Amino acid sequence: MEGREDILTQRREIHFCGLNPHRDHAREASQLLGEQPGVIEVMPVSRLFLHVTYRLDETCLQALEELLVDNGFHLDSSLLFKLKRALYYYTERVKRDNLGCGRGSTNCTTRVFVSRYSRLPHGCRDSRPEHWRRYL
Repeated sequence: MEGREDILTQRREIHFCGLNPHRDHAREASQLLGEQPGVIEVMPVSRLFLHVTYRLDETCLQALEELLVDNGFHLDSSLLFKLKRALYYYTERVKRDNLGCGRGSTNCTTRVFVSRYSRLPHGCRDSRPEHWRRYL
């Protein structure tokens, strides 16, 4: 199970735009992100940069950054960070889809196990055709 925990735990960096030199973006954002479900650890490194660790089955980087933008934070929009952000969004979306986590679903793990159970051969199946099951 240890390997699965490593797959679900993500460690990312969030960089902020430095146009407002009097605002400590990282510390304010860490207070906001620390209260979100799925976030394990938020550590401000400097005024414009923080590390965030979260569980991928509960949240994703895109959701966290959208929350920050909705609350008035400005993310660094240089080409390098836009490319990194797009790559992280894509890979996390693929991982979440492979885990069975849709956007906004809260029972992603349960759905994965139910789906797997329904495909396995076992004795809990009704051998009658579908129209007979509805008839009786």
